[in-house]
Amino acid sequence: MPPFDTLATFLAISVLITLSPGPDNLMVLSYGLSGGRRSALGIACGCALGCFTHTLWASLGVSAALAAQPTLLTLLKVTGAAYLAWLGIQALCNARVAQVHSHSIAQSAQTWGTHVRRGFVANAINPKVALFFLAFLPQFTQQGDTQISLQLIALGTLFSVQTLIVFGAIALLSGTIGGLLARHEHASIWLDRMTGGLLLALALRLAFDRTTL
Repeated sequence: MPPFDTLATFLAISVLITLSPGPDNLMVLSYGLSGGRRSALGIACGCALGCFTHTLWASLGVSAALAAQPTLLTLLKVTGAAYLAWLGIQALCNARVAQVHSHSIAQSAQTWGTHVRRGFVANAINPKVALFFLAFLPQFTQQGDTQISLQLIALGTLFSVQTLIVFGAIALLSGTIGGLLARHEHASIWLDRMTGGLLLALALRLAFDRTTL
């Protein structure tokens, strides 16, 4: 296990990385504004589970094998972009339904588990996250220790927990603001549109980003 000062440095850097604008925290923010705290907390939990999944992949060598296969990276990137685009289209459809009925009806079919799954899939199939864990976690391991895989799992678990805490705070804040805005029907409709547009923009960014190849 890395010493305490190494873990403290790792945790501080991890929090800064988690707070920096990216697809995951923007998803939490947008879903909080448009769907409330419950939706955003579901996305946050899903993203944290996705981070832990990437931890397992890195410790088992799956991420390293993926990094050596540009074709698989491209396929994963396209899949991730398509999924984000699909979520964006769904959000835009929710806004359209809300115009005809009500925002609560448009959101009623979307359970907490649905949002957990959305956050998890969006994170887990993002190749940039896989490559990030592959490059970031080993920098804080004790190279003299033979249990490198266990160190990676410990570090990744710590990263996942802080992700849940940071994203949870973002979810509560944005969800509270979204709840206040949801009292105004037209505001909630435009928040759904904003969420859809943001997800579509993230999909395009991922699709045309060549830094992962």
